[in-house]
Amino acid sequence: MIDGGENTTRGGGSPTPVRPERLRGPVEFVGRAAELAQLRRLVATPPCLILLEGEPGIGKSRLVAELLAELPGRHLIGECDDVPEPFPLGVLLEAIRGGADRLGPLNPVAGALAPLLPELADVLPDAPPPLADPAAERHRLLRAVAAVLAALSPATLLLEDLHWADPATCELLAYLSTHPVEGLAVVLTARTATPGSSTPIHDALARTPPWSVTRVALSPLDADDVRRLAARTLRLDDPPQQLTATLLDRTAGIPFVVEEVLRTLAERGGDPLADDSVPFVLRDVLLWRLRPLDEATREVLGAAAVLGMTPDQRILASVLSLDRVTIGAALTAAHRAGLLHDAGDGLRFRHDLARQVVYDLVPRESREWLHLRVARVLEQELPRPVALLAHHYRRAGSGADFVRNAEAAADLATERGDDATAASFLLQTMDIAELPRPVRVRLAAKLGRSAIDGLSQAEAIPVLERLLADRRLPPGARGELGLVLGRMLRQQGEALRGYTEIERAVPYLRAPRRKAPALAVLAAPDTVVGRHVDDHLARCAEAETAAAASGDPAAHLAVRIARASLLLELGDPAAWAIISELRASAELADRPREHARACLNWAQGALHAGHPEQAEALLAAGRALVDETGYERLTSLVEATELSLDRAAGRLDGLAERLSQLIASSERMPVTLLDARVELATVLARTAGTASGRHDQVDSAERALREVVADARRVGAIWPLVQALSALARLTVTGRPDEAVRHAAEALALVRGKGILAWAAEAVLVLAEAAAAAGDPGRAAGAVAELEAGIAGRDAPLAQAALRRSRELVPA
Repeated sequence: MIDGGENTTRGGGSPTPVRPERLRGPVEFVGRAAELAQLRRLVATPPCLILLEGEPGIGKSRLVAELLAELPGRHLIGECDDVPEPFPLGVLLEAIRGGADRLGPLNPVAGALAPLLPELADVLPDAPPPLADPAAERHRLLRAVAAVLAALSPATLLLEDLHWADPATCELLAYLSTHPVEGLAVVLTARTATPGSSTPIHDALARTPPWSVTRVALSPLDADDVRRLAARTLRLDDPPQQLTATLLDRTAGIPFVVEEVLRTLAERGGDPLADDSVPFVLRDVLLWRLRPLDEATREVLGAAAVLGMTPDQRILASVLSLDRVTIGAALTAAHRAGLLHDAGDGLRFRHDLARQVVYDLVPRESREWLHLRVARVLEQELPRPVALLAHHYRRAGSGADFVRNAEAAADLATERGDDATAASFLLQTMDIAELPRPVRVRLAAKLGRSAIDGLSQAEAIPVLERLLADRRLPPGARGELGLVLGRMLRQQGEALRGYTEIERAVPYLRAPRRKAPALAVLAAPDTVVGRHVDDHLARCAEAETAAAASGDPAAHLAVRIARASLLLELGDPAAWAIISELRASAELADRPREHARACLNWAQGALHAGHPEQAEALLAAGRALVDETGYERLTSLVEATELSLDRAAGRLDGLAERLSQLIASSERMPVTLLDARVELATVLARTAGTASGRHDQVDSAERALREVVADARRVGAIWPLVQALSALARLTVTGRPDEAVRHAAEALALVRGKGILAWAAEAVLVLAEAAAAAGDPGRAAGAVAELEAGIAGRDAPLAQAALRRSRELVPA
């Protein structure tokens, strides 16, 4: 079954035998003294959360094994699998099971885990009644896990291979980073994220404050470390530089590969000092280990590699139609050859790198047949392991079976509140070329709904765009997919594209309960250029009609929130009555996630109008709701709003640094990125505009503002565009008044197109200052009069103050 090939390593010279008995067992632990000491210090003073990162084979597991071997107290251990199961918190539940015998009295909230851990029913409190809000349900589950971990503490929680973790687990770990459990040290291992891609754990931790996670990165071994390993393994007093250099070159200093090469050198004999005797890559090492195995054992080993890291002997026997004794003998032979090791719970591959090499040595046709056989065996299991079935059917090339199981896995993940895992399964189905159009449309609609709150928006957007380009797409599907695409584009920061897609989708949305919230999105004035406030008011009225026709409380609530936001931006005092009424209502209280989002949006509107006290109160309410619900996606919006409020209030100390940190970690919430960048550029401009401002500061601020202007124009985002142009006009008004006038005039033109003149207050004031400085105040008279008329009777304190200063410079 395995194509052993030829051993490509050449012998040379007159070899001095290195006998197998000279090998000292596992290669000694070297090269990680500093990292081990750092881990010891951190876990000695819990609570803490540590992310140990590095490439495959770098020694993450070996390092934490060394740590735990000398660490007293409880160890809770879980390991992620490379096939994602639609079962949230699986690795954490595995760790909890391992310590369940030590559980004492528990907080009643821990009962939320009862449905997920039926085997612990005798120690867990009764399950509470379900909640209507999925976000609140997820947050209660996070609190339940935290409560159980608190009951097990003091302890060390070790979770391995978090690059394969489900998003719910990653969300909990992000929660634990900012809500630590007393006495709990959390140690995570994960592969380093590759450029241009990320994983749920890296995304989740990127949204947390820098102080909440300690990152420990493992690098390849250096020449001294490799030299020590060679000396100890081969019993050479002073390995020559040639051997060390060759080992480094051919193993890249990856500890697992170095270890395998050294073990092979010791076992097979030959002259270890001869350059040609050093295996070239890990593949050569494993080929050498495979040589003594007969064909039947290789066949079993190949099937084991198809199954995974820890092959199940029962399934192997069914797949290969062999008895368990034969399977056990073959795996034992592979163990003796150094290809498997005893992990305590059975034989397993020594590392995923080794398993992958063995897997790749199986001819493609044989691999596909094995995957199909494994899938057929797993079909008999109850409950059906749909995620594993999807994995094996895909590798077998059985598209229809793969899609059937991937959709079932996605449905199961959605049912459990794991949108990101659902999106990942559905996204894979879009690659199946032979999918009938109705099936593709159905799956795409599910993908869109999952990806909205999942982690696959960037990948899902082009899929939806391709489907919407098909003129044969049914109208209903066009509406639903267009709405989802528009929402995704908006969340990715593509303001105008997202708004336009939703506009296109609305006529095809038949159900009023779907049309009402879509129209409510179009009622928001502060997101997009090219739409007048009259258009937004009209959309809001249409939304109210659709909400009334739907009879859906959620649709009605979404429209009421949008109406309050629109009136707030217009400076209509009626907005505050609506906000007060909504915040006191049971409808909003029962939907804490929507309540939090509404408070943050209203806080921003209050800032735009010039109501800092109300903005502070709304921000505080929104922040409390986000903390209460654990809805991490809103964390960056909370921080962005807080920083905007600090800038508006003149609290500038350290603000630029905090804004820079937010920008560096805002890739998971791109919609906040441009707002954070314009705030940072505005702060830089204000600092540079002081008497102590240096030329390099002015240049830096101007460059930042121009970049924001360019990007805001590109995506059609009006509020950051107007703010950046106004700040640019302010920065240049003293030294380059003509240029300042151009920037201010452009900002005024944009605001005039929107119809909310209060937004132009700063730009009009700059025009007035420039005209007065030039000795021709009448040149700005039209702009000042336009502002005065536009804000007459409006609740816009910021604009009123700017108008008063403008009138001092340009009398009526």
